[in-house]
Amino acid sequence: MSFFLRVPFIALTALACLWLSAAGAFAQLFETKAAQAFMIDGETGSVLFAKDADATIQPASLAKLMTLEMAFDAVKSGRLKLDDTFVVSENAWRTGGAPSRTSTMFAAVRSSIRLEDLMRGIAVQAANDGCIIIAEGVAGSESGFALQMTERARKIGLQKSVFVNATGLPADGQMTTVRELALLARHLQQTYPDLYRLFSETDFTWNKINQRNRNPLLAMDIGAEGLAVGASEQNGFAIVGALSQNGRRVIAALAGLSSDRERAEESRKLLEWGLRSFEKTEIFAANETVGTAQVYGGSKGGVALTATGPVDLLLPVANRDKLTARIVYQGPLRAPVEQGQAVGSLRIWIGDTLSQEVPLQAAETVEVGKLHNRAFDALKELAIGWLR
Repeated sequence: MSFFLRVPFIALTALACLWLSAAGAFAQLFETKAAQAFMIDGETGSVLFAKDADATIQPASLAKLMTLEMAFDAVKSGRLKLDDTFVVSENAWRTGGAPSRTSTMFAAVRSSIRLEDLMRGIAVQAANDGCIIIAEGVAGSESGFALQMTERARKIGLQKSVFVNATGLPADGQMTTVRELALLARHLQQTYPDLYRLFSETDFTWNKINQRNRNPLLAMDIGAEGLAVGASEQNGFAIVGALSQNGRRVIAALAGLSSDRERAEESRKLLEWGLRSFEKTEIFAANETVGTAQVYGGSKGGVALTATGPVDLLLPVANRDKLTARIVYQGPLRAPVEQGQAVGSLRIWIGDTLSQEVPLQAAETVEVGKLHNRAFDALKELAIGWLR
């Protein structure tokens, strides 16, 4: 066990009961033609694959996932109702409707459309007019709505994504990452399960025009749940997709693909690999000691650490020697330490990528030690400080 004792430092304790790390990372487990890719487990959020996942890219139509998040949140909070109607402005019609020759639900200018139909048009047809109609109806202007999109992105944990419009049409300064797109998709599924179903609708008819869902995964009969596709000159073809089979769900975002066909094939391969190549394993039962943290000035020199419940990991069926686990905390802890006090976390890496992080807490109370205990700890810290 090795760690830094000064409070500003981070202590790292290797778990001998898990696997030692080996050279290499995700690329040795799976290869993809995508320039950027990121995949997580839908239940735990564990990272199953990452390739240049934090590089900023143009979101293109994948920005519509954030537009729908805004609409879903408004419905869930009661600010809007599914039957609320929005008027189609001339701007929405020209910029995102039939005259624009872009993805559209063919909304008629000056008509009124129910919010639920607008959301279906966006989820199924990637309708640019639907996005602009909602943006103008909610914020008065698309630019104002885009500012709210970015603010909302920060609130739900997306730190790099910036939105300039509601559609994803080319605009300077608009950016996201495949990591944040996959996290957004998981947020949509977990937070709005009733509305999430819209992404899996295979077709939608509006204005007497029937259109098929643009997500190629839905036609493959593999348990796909839809979500979104996009393409830009800078970042090629991109997709956010999810598969659900036998009680497990995986979510992935890929970008930098050369064609629609390659996008479909690479996303299918990655998602199916994620479902079949990992298994859920309980490594610590509820209240089982995960490790210990050093205590300074206490009645004892260390405190046992536990998770708040069982610790389940998604482990590779093969290549388990790529896993590393460590306890991370600010240490040494200063007495007193209260039972249940948040102490640090158990971090699991696959190769060089952090896959999962489990919060840890003190399993017991450690009172302030007697004078000779505190004096001994002070001398020990002084000696280690000199060595350091």
